[in-house]
Parts: sequence; structure tokens; C-alpha cells
Amino acid sequence: MAGVAVSPASLLGTISEIAEIPVNTGVFKKDCADLARRVCLLTHLVEEIRDSPPPESDASSSLVPSECEWWSDLVIGLQAAKRLLFAATSFQAHESSNGAARRISFNFQCITWKLEKALSNLPYDRYDISDEVQEQVELARSQLQRAMQRYGSLNSKKFSIALSEPMEKDGLSNAQSKVTEKLESVSETLDSNIPLSNEKKLESPRRRKSSSVSLAFFLSKDANEERLEKEVAKSNDDDDDDDSKSSDKLTIPEDFLCPISLELMKDPAIVSTGQTYERSYIQRWIDCGNLRCPKTQQKLENFTLTPNYVLRSLITQWCVKHNIEQAGGYMNGKTKNPDGSLRDLTGDMSAIRALVRKLSARSIEDRRTALSDIRSLSKRCTDNRILIAEAGAIPVLVNLLTSDDVETQENAVTCVLNLSIYENNKELIMLAGAVTSIVQVLRAGTMEAKENAAATLFSLSLADENKIIIGASGAIRALVDLLEKGSDRGKKDAATALFNLCMYEGNKGRAVRAGIVNPLVKMLTENSSHRMVGEALTILSVLAGNQDAKAAIFRANAIPPLIEFLQKDQPRNRENAAAILFTLCKRDTEKLISIGRLGAVVPLMELSRDGTERAKRKANSLLELLRKSSQNLR
Repeated sequence: MAGVAVSPASLLGTISEIAEIPVNTGVFKKDCADLARRVCLLTHLVEEIRDSPPPESDASSSLVPSECEWWSDLVIGLQAAKRLLFAATSFQAHESSNGAARRISFNFQCITWKLEKALSNLPYDRYDISDEVQEQVELARSQLQRAMQRYGSLNSKKFSIALSEPMEKDGLSNAQSKVTEKLESVSETLDSNIPLSNEKKLESPRRRKSSSVSLAFFLSKDANEERLEKEVAKSNDDDDDDDSKSSDKLTIPEDFLCPISLELMKDPAIVSTGQTYERSYIQRWIDCGNLRCPKTQQKLENFTLTPNYVLRSLITQWCVKHNIEQAGGYMNGKTKNPDGSLRDLTGDMSAIRALVRKLSARSIEDRRTALSDIRSLSKRCTDNRILIAEAGAIPVLVNLLTSDDVETQENAVTCVLNLSIYENNKELIMLAGAVTSIVQVLRAGTMEAKENAAATLFSLSLADENKIIIGASGAIRALVDLLEKGSDRGKKDAATALFNLCMYEGNKGRAVRAGIVNPLVKMLTENSSHRMVGEALTILSVLAGNQDAKAAIFRANAIPPLIEFLQKDQPRNRENAAAILFTLCKRDTEKLISIGRLGAVVPLMELSRDGTERAKRKANSLLELLRKSSQNLR
């Protein structure tokens, strides 16, 4: 393919511009935030490519020759990402058609494919790229791969040209318009054809016209998104399968459909006007700044979403009768295994529903008893976690997190922690707005509640998209306080959560500003046998590449204890100490001279002989830098 003559310095400017785009606004804010986060993970990669010397075998060769395909893909992907983010964040629902929304959504797919393709072909051996940066690149690539799995397979010939075209304000271009003409025609057939595992199809009643233009746009973006993504992949195949046309159709009762998505509701919730919607859709509607009920246009007096247990029960009974899969892969007492097969669930659903209803009882004792039973059930097995969530417990438990009753709060946060262990429940917990309440528990709860709140944040942050939400919630400062002042278990839970959150580059600065470095260094210096030494070194190794963190580590006088840990007998601690020192000093001659004078050479030589493979590489690299710096002084 034709090359792209763009230097690393220029590409860093593009990434910097992307980082400054206000992505947390508008209907596309999640797509924009996800894309911007993944792009920012590549900053250090481009920096190290910029600073890498030409390969010794061909000193005259360019670092980014025009014939280098992976670099061309990266440049095109990042330039297209910048154009798309500007277009998506400025997109106004009332200014454009539903087709425009679909085209913007399609471009997110295209860019995801292009960036993943570039990273998969990155020649690490050509450049001086550190292990830490390679880990960041692999994190970005894994996120892109997961996004691609959601989008489905794409035919690159149909959209590669669109990536290099300019994007107008509403996200449209002539090239993109041509690419998506087929999608628009295809999407018109999607409304009543929702493939199910039992090969039946649901047919929704005729759609009513909405009095709100923004609601129509909202529908085009979210309600058809998953089906549109599947259709994109299908439209790339030359042979179309028409067997589905002969499938039987099943009409969904109108009362079971969400007025926003016009889909069968899985978690119906009542708003202040008395109308019922699918919880995830009405929550997103509110999050986008809409203050009125979508159906009645009445102003919402509050934003409380109350579970509609009666309707949920009726929908469940109807689904069971017609053998239709329900939320979380739950269907007629069964759940889906990763391989797609069905497995029988064990547990008394009727008893669990009764317990969930008691969570809203007026009597504190009844609530306490129900919470205690749910805590016990959620601790036992995955099946119970599935059934408890299916019974609608999560939103009620989130409301109880802010209870004035200490016992209620402790049991509620522990129940949320237990439920979060099941992967599908994480999204339900986030959609219920749990993070703000969990942070409140972390700040003002009992020590047991704080410990379990920290553990819950760790569990939720295992999903990459949640790291940025949790980081922006004020959770990091509260976790740092627990790391500094908590019980032994609380410190461990806080350290685990902080480590995971700091895997996202944007949270590193937050952690440094929250004062994370001093308690970590204190753990290294107070007691060499401290049980938290391993955690402290691991977190410092993640933070060390951040400029603010570097300055804070030097101010905390961390170099002497790090050199001391090069000589300790725990392999992992020695490895992390060497990695931190290498990252801190690799481009700082003054610091290199300093660690040489502090006695780092001998333990580094020992580590280069008997350390782990990673420790040997770090030790040898650091020794080479020390050798070069000493030669320069002569």
C-alpha cells in the first residue's frame, strides 16, 4: 500500500490533539471515550519510536519509511480517529438524519479495525521499545480486539478509502455515504427480525411516531446498534442466506416493549412519571442530559429508577412459555456456557425473588434479614449470582449502599462485591450507578465496609471500559487514603484496586495527585519484611513511566531502597526494582550517575546473572546505560 510520510513527532501532535477533545459529552460519549483512551495508550510507543536509534544493520534507514505498512496503517487510523472524534462530539441529533448516526457508528468500527491491524504488525525488534510500553500496546490491542468482536468481521476493501477522507461536521463524507448506502437499505429490514437461539423471531407491533426528534436519534444509535453490527458482517458476504425468511414469527405483547428501544425489556424500571422503560436505555437517556420523560414529555421530578417487579415477572413467564432467552444468557432455568451450550441453573428462583422484594420492606429488621440471606447466597456459587441479578436485586442493593444503618450498608456492599464476581453482572452494577455510592462507602463507611468497597472497585475495574469511569469518580483519592490508613486487609484491597486502575494511563496522574507515592515508598523503607512490599513495588513499576510520578518518586527519596531491593532474595521484587530504576533513569544522565554512586552496579551485575529473564534484561540495559554515561564523562 502507499506509505504515509508522517514523522513520530507529528503523530505525537495528533495524539495530543485527540487527548484534548472533550469526549465525555453527547450520545456517542462512550464510543468517543473508549477510542480516545485506546489512542492515548499509544503515546509512549510513538515517543520511544521517535527516540530509537536507526538499526545498526542499516544506520541510514528511516525509522518510518514510506513503504512501512504498519506505520501507514497507524497514521491513517489515528488521523481518521481525530476527525471522527471531532465529528462525533459535535454531532447534534436534531441536525442530522438517523443514517448519519449509523455512519458515525460504522466509522468507529473501521478505525478500530485499522488500529488493531497496525499494532498486530508492529515490529518490536526494529525499535528500542521497553517492556512496559509493549505491555501498554498489548493492552490497547486487546481492547481493540474485544471491540472488534462486538462489531463483527468487516471487509477492509469497502471502508479503507473512507478512513482517509475528510469528515464533515455531521460525520458524513461522500465516500462514507457510498460505503453505508447498503447498510441503510439493509437496516430497514431489521426491525422485526431478531434472531433468537431457538430460531424463532420476534415481531414488534408497528412503531409509533415519537414527538421527540432526539428520541428517534437515540433509537437509531442504540436500539439497532447490535443488529446493525451483525448486518455489517453479513453484508460483506457474497452469498446471502434467505432461510431466515421462512422462520416463524412471534409477536411480543406491546406492554413488554421498551418505549425507547422498542425491544423486549429485560430489566424494566419505572421513572417518576410512572412510565416503564428498559433500565439501560432510560439511564443512558438521562445521562445524555435529557430531563423529560421520553414518552410523555413531562419533566422528571427526580431520576430515581424503581424496578418494576410485576412486569419483570410477567415478561419472564412469557419468555419461559415461548422458550426465549432472557438477560445474561438466562433462559427457562438455564444459562449459556462460553461455548454456547446451555447448562441447568441450580437455585430456587421464587425464593430469591421473595428475598429481593423484602429488600424494599419498611422494617429495618426485614431488610437486614433479607440482606444477610442474599449475602450468604451470593457467596456460594455462580448460579446464585445469576439468579439474584435476574431477580432485579442489583438496583435495590445499590440504593441500600447509602443507608444510615451500618449493618445494612456493610451487607449491601458485600452483596454487590459477591455479585460483581460474575462477569455479566459488572455492566448491570455500573448501569445502576453504583460507583458513586461505593466511593461514598469507601470514604465514610466502617472499616469492613471500606475493605469490601475497595474490593468491589477492583472487581469492576477488571472491565477496561470501567477504569476511566471509576478513575473520574473520586475513587482513587479514597483508595489512597485506605492504602495509607486502613487495616492490613484494607491496604491490600486498596493496593489491588489502585494497581488495576493505574493500568489506564489517564489514572496515573490522578493517583500521583492523590498522594499515592509517599505511602508506597514508606512501605519500602519502614520495614523490609513488610507484607506490602511486593504490592508497593508492583504499583511503582506501573507508575514509573509517568512524568509526574517520576518527580514524586525522586522527591520521596525512593532510589536507595530500590537499590537495596536489587539484592533481596525475592525474584519478583528484584525484577520490579530493576524495572523501576531503568524507567526512571534511562533518559536522565544525572540520575544514572546518581544510582551508580549509590552502589547499584554490583547488585545489577548479580541480577544480570541470576535474576528472572525480565530482571536480566532490565539489569543489562541499565548497566549498558551506566557504562555509556561513564564514558561520556571522560
